[in-house]
Amino acid sequence: MTALKENLERLEETIAAACRQAGRSRGEVELMAVSKTYPAATVAEAAALGLTLFGENRVQEFAAKAAGLEGLRSGTAGASAGPIRVHLIGHLQSNKAARAAELFDAVDSVDSVRLAERLNEAAGRLGKRLPVLIEVKLSPEETKAGLEPESAEATELLERLPDLEHLEARGLMTIAPWGAAEDVTRACFRSLRVWRDRWAAGHPRLGFDVMSMGMSGDFGLAIEEGATRIRIGTALFGKRKPWTGAE
Repeated sequence: MTALKENLERLEETIAAACRQAGRSRGEVELMAVSKTYPAATVAEAAALGLTLFGENRVQEFAAKAAGLEGLRSGTAGASAGPIRVHLIGHLQSNKAARAAELFDAVDSVDSVRLAERLNEAAGRLGKRLPVLIEVKLSPEETKAGLEPESAEATELLERLPDLEHLEARGLMTIAPWGAAEDVTRACFRSLRVWRDRWAAGHPRLGFDVMSMGMSGDFGLAIEEGATRIRIGTALFGKRKPWTGAE
């Protein structure tokens, strides 16, 4: 048994236990494998084990390995459970929006009106409808990206999105503070659920089915607080090496 297969089996057991604890079905929680810094070969190995959803942090990094994943993304090779999808989950500068719309199946880190408009224009030129998540900043850490939920920018984005016909708003994403106490982490996840419910009621033309929250160290709490997608890297692939610009 490979290390990746062993890690996946252990992870699935833990996810299932967290779902039981929360009184939820395992099918309610989607597992995103965060493959940043790992080569196309590792993604292919994970796809062969049945994983179909992957998250990448950088446009430039994924561009370097996208060619090696064309067969897996088209469903013509390797993936045991069907074609794989790759989402951008890292912060995206608006000047890279066109390339991101071309490379990725979805962008899960929309945090400004300008970025949304750039992605919409790019998706329109490509003749596609691009799924997006709004990234919400619920941590006081300055390094965290995302929209402050009570900001004018958040209000404007929510009002603007329904008219961006080449984008498909599907929900929200957040990152809990690093190394925080359990009650702080839980409060962060609970807050995202509160904002989701409030915005869903106020903006019926937008979709809010996805709540992407929880990573290797805190996904159990996220599942208890209503996560529909968890983003797992280290617990699946092991401790990662910093990206150096090449596979």
